[in-house]
Amino acid sequence: MATDGKSIKVKIFGSEYPLRGESEDLTKKVASYVDEMIHTIHERIPEQPPLTVAVLSALNITEDLFKERESHRSFIAHIEQEIVQMNNHLDQCLRSEV
Repeated sequence: MATDGKSIKVKIFGSEYPLRGESEDLTKKVASYVDEMIHTIHERIPEQPPLTVAVLSALNITEDLFKERESHRSFIAHIEQEIVQMNNHLDQCLRSEV
């Protein structure tokens, strides 16, 4: 989280944390996502200590992030390819009219 902005308190896995972020709404959404992930992992393996649950949650969240980044890169590459094709098509149209 960024260190700018107003401090807000969020609850994650039963503990309160004062966080600062650029956007209060975004900070709350991020904290809620982390809390949800920790609870989901804890429900699956309740016998594990909180640190293990937190690390597994961090790994799952990071995996989600990496998947989204790859999806974004693929999308951008696709859009760039489409733009090149459109430019080529427009160039052909302009040359055929000359």
